[in-house]
Amino acid sequence: MARLILKSPYLKCGGRNSVSGYLQYIGTRERVEILPDDRPPTRKQEQLVSKLTKDFPEAKELGEYLDYEAKPTKANASAFITRALEENWPAVQQSEGYMKYIATRPRAERLGDHGLFGDEDTVDLEQAMRELDQYNGNVWTHILSLKREDTARLGYDNAKVWRNLLRANRNDIAAAMNIPPNHFRWYAAYHDEGDHPHVHMMAWSTQPGEAYLTRDGIRKIKSQLSNQIFRQELLHTYEQKSQSRDELVREARRTIRKLTQEMARSICTEPAIEQKIAQLAEQLETVKGKKSYGYLPKSVKKTVDEVVDKLEDLPVVRACYARWCALQSEVESYYHDKTRERKKLSQEKEFRQIKNAVIQEAERIRLGEVTFEDADLSDHDEPEQVRGESYACRELRQIVRDDTLSLTDRDRAAEEMERLAEQGDPHAQYLLGQLYRDGPLLIPDSRKAKHWFNQAAEHGLPEAQYALGKLLLSDDSEVRDPEEGIRWLKEAAENGSQRAAYRLGKEYLTGDAVTKDTSKAAEWFTQSAEAGIQYAQYMLGKLYLMGQGVAQDQTQAMDWFSRSAAQGNQYAQFFLERQDSLRPPSVMLAATRLLYHISQIFENRSLPRSSAGLHVDRKLRRKIQEKKIALGHKPDDHEEEQNQGGMVMGWM
Repeated sequence: MARLILKSPYLKCGGRNSVSGYLQYIGTRERVEILPDDRPPTRKQEQLVSKLTKDFPEAKELGEYLDYEAKPTKANASAFITRALEENWPAVQQSEGYMKYIATRPRAERLGDHGLFGDEDTVDLEQAMRELDQYNGNVWTHILSLKREDTARLGYDNAKVWRNLLRANRNDIAAAMNIPPNHFRWYAAYHDEGDHPHVHMMAWSTQPGEAYLTRDGIRKIKSQLSNQIFRQELLHTYEQKSQSRDELVREARRTIRKLTQEMARSICTEPAIEQKIAQLAEQLETVKGKKSYGYLPKSVKKTVDEVVDKLEDLPVVRACYARWCALQSEVESYYHDKTRERKKLSQEKEFRQIKNAVIQEAERIRLGEVTFEDADLSDHDEPEQVRGESYACRELRQIVRDDTLSLTDRDRAAEEMERLAEQGDPHAQYLLGQLYRDGPLLIPDSRKAKHWFNQAAEHGLPEAQYALGKLLLSDDSEVRDPEEGIRWLKEAAENGSQRAAYRLGKEYLTGDAVTKDTSKAAEWFTQSAEAGIQYAQYMLGKLYLMGQGVAQDQTQAMDWFSRSAAQGNQYAQFFLERQDSLRPPSVMLAATRLLYHISQIFENRSLPRSSAGLHVDRKLRRKIQEKKIALGHKPDDHEEEQNQGGMVMGWM
């Protein structure tokens, strides 16, 4: 694949150090004579190549050296010698032997008397040299190189094209070097050299000490210029090749999503992982302060890494990570010379969140926290049809919920629904509250949702009381009122809403909105479980297994697990199948819960970050999502879910 190669060494000015000679050299040398490929190098060239690679080992990484090594010809030797000398100018100018060789070299493609170009249409070489002789700061000597076949195909085989490219991007290059545009000075020359034509660019700030160039800055310069040079070729690739980068990303993202969905649904029992997480939980007992990876002692970090490495051994994680690595490598190949090294999952910076997820799970085990594996509860948390619904409301609800109808028809139905709600129909009020809470037919508005839920709740509708209680317990600062939320949940539970009873059990078990009370939690779970709610049956089974809020009783626990499993609860089935080797539930489910965490992290990373791509930070993504929702769009299902009322699988 065609690539732009960029090197960015710098020279120090001031004192006895002068770089004007380098400027004169790059501006007055000509392209080397192109000799037939089959002529062997001269003895002098061989000696010089040997000396250069000995004095400057990094020169072996140059494309010109690889060409010479593959085919040692006079032309390839000449191209390598010239490039190696230019790359190592500070040391070269101190060596009489090297300087003698340079003095005998021909000169560069010229634009007038010399080959220099810059911001001005004409460059005064003598004046430019004097300017550098009087300068006391660092001067960067960027070297931009393409292969011969790429320069010809892309049209970058002459000085004018490179001059136009660098002029058009000079401000971006200055920004990457942390130089204000009005302080930026530069000159360059194009060398039509062998199989690797290249440009030498000298750049500095008029304010000595101001400029500095980091690896990230070099990456930005390379990405910016690569985008310009390869733009037409990339567009052609997008249009003509079925495996273009965009299609590759889309296809890979679909594959990764399937794998993450499989991962999220998986129940994993791996004794080795459980053992390591239990070990980590013990180690965290001795850790004071913030319990995140960056603050942990080395020995504890080592355990975290070992857990992640064992998770990577799971087939579904290994497959997902391999697909991500392949996609990331393909995208990065547009910007980097070297093939992306595949690291262990524990060492890949893009997935640092996994380490903290491991730490969080171990900390929950240490603290004895109870988790709620109810990921699919939200899919049928509230009934679609409410008992006693009026005919008019039912007709309008069917139109509003029918995605096959036109948006105009559904909007009209929503307007009719609002009129019906204003006339006092509690079922219309309840449905309107849902529409204002969830969108997208109506622009989400939590205050309006609260108003209509409250109207229906005051009419005694248990479903509305439950919905209102949940809304008041949410993280939405505009409507959050935990005390009032608990009151409405109790009202709903007393009026027959067993979902509300289950939610009350969760609230008393976590202690987030009320004082923690495991006995009351067990009472509410029992009410809900006896009414047939499988999630409550499952949680009651765990409480009996652990002896929290109720007397420890494995027989009772298995009975409730059996009832829940009969309704399809896979977690209850998990405990039933392992009743002869039971350990604390939090330990037994640790690997499963981590699979869920990992699936979410992979989902959020399924679109790789290219070197030139835009990376939107979390706060900005949230603002964008809020704006989209305000315009009536559904929340993007790729956005992070960790902060939406807690992990769906977890402790909301």
